[in-house]
Amino acid sequence: MSGWHIGVIGGSGLYEPGALEDAQEIAVKSAFGEPSGPITTGRIGPVRFTFIARHGEGHALSPSHVNYRANVDVLKRAGVTDLLAISAIGSLQEELAPGTFVAVDQLIDRTTGRERSFFGNGIVAHVPLADPVCPRLSGHVAKAAAKAGAKIHKGGTYVAIEGPQFSTRAESHMYRAWGADVVGMTAMPEARLAREAELPYALIGMVTDYDCWRDAQDDVDVTDILRVMKGNADTAKAMLSKLAQVLPKTRSASPIDTILDSAIITPRDQWPVSARTRLDAVAGRMIEIFPTTKE
Repeated sequence: MSGWHIGVIGGSGLYEPGALEDAQEIAVKSAFGEPSGPITTGRIGPVRFTFIARHGEGHALSPSHVNYRANVDVLKRAGVTDLLAISAIGSLQEELAPGTFVAVDQLIDRTTGRERSFFGNGIVAHVPLADPVCPRLSGHVAKAAAKAGAKIHKGGTYVAIEGPQFSTRAESHMYRAWGADVVGMTAMPEARLAREAELPYALIGMVTDYDCWRDAQDDVDVTDILRVMKGNADTAKAMLSKLAQVLPKTRSASPIDTILDSAIITPRDQWPVSARTRLDAVAGRMIEIFPTTKE
C-alpha cells in the first residue's frame, strides 16, 4: 500500500464514491454526536479511500444541520491521512461557467451558529489557518480532475454562507466585490476542523450555476442545478479513480500532520480525562505522546 488514505466528503449530487475494490460500509460512532451516515471504505488500486455523504442518505441534512465535527472525527478514526471535500457551488465569475471544477485555495466564512472547533472544555488549541487548503493535495486532485475530462480552474476564493437559502442579489454583488470567486454552504467549518484534526484538506467545487449577480438573469433554480449536478457527479467519480493513479507511490510527511505540536495552549498536565477521551481520534497522536492522569 502507498501510505495514502484519502477521506472523501461527498456533497450535493455525490452520495456514493463509485467503484471501490473490497468496499465495506461501516457505521462509526463519534464522541461529537451522530455523523451524516456510515462510511464506505475500499481501495482503488493501491490507494485506500473512505467516503461519507455529507448530507446523508437521500440528502436529508441541510448545510446548517450537518454535524461537521462528527464527520471529520469518524474519518480520522477510520485512519484517513488526507481529506478531499467535493461540493456543489455557485459561480461569482463569468469565466467559471456551470460544469467547471474549481480547485479552491482560499475561504471566507460567513456561516453562523455552527460548531467550529473540536477544542475547548478542557483543552484549548489555536491552529494556523492562513492557507486552509493543502496545495500538495489540491494539486494532485486538480491533475486527476483534468485527466477525468473536467474543465478545471486552479485556485479560487470560496465564500461559505449559512443557507439553506441562496444569496440575495445584493449579497452576490457584495461577495464579488470582496474578491470571492464561488459561493457555497459547506466548506466552513469543515476546513477548520480538518486542520484541527491534522488532516491536509483539499476542496473541489463543482459549479452548478451563476448565483444571481448577473442582473439580467433569473434567480437560482434548483431544477437547473440538479441537471448540471448529475454530469458533475459522474466526472467526480472518474476523478477519484484518476487520483489513485496520479498520487505519488509513497506519501511523504506534510507539516499539517503535526500542526497540533505548536497549537495546543493548555498545559499538558492539566488535560482532563474527559477532554482526552473526546479527542482520542482528532488529537490521538498528542494524547498518546503526552498522557496525563488529571481528572
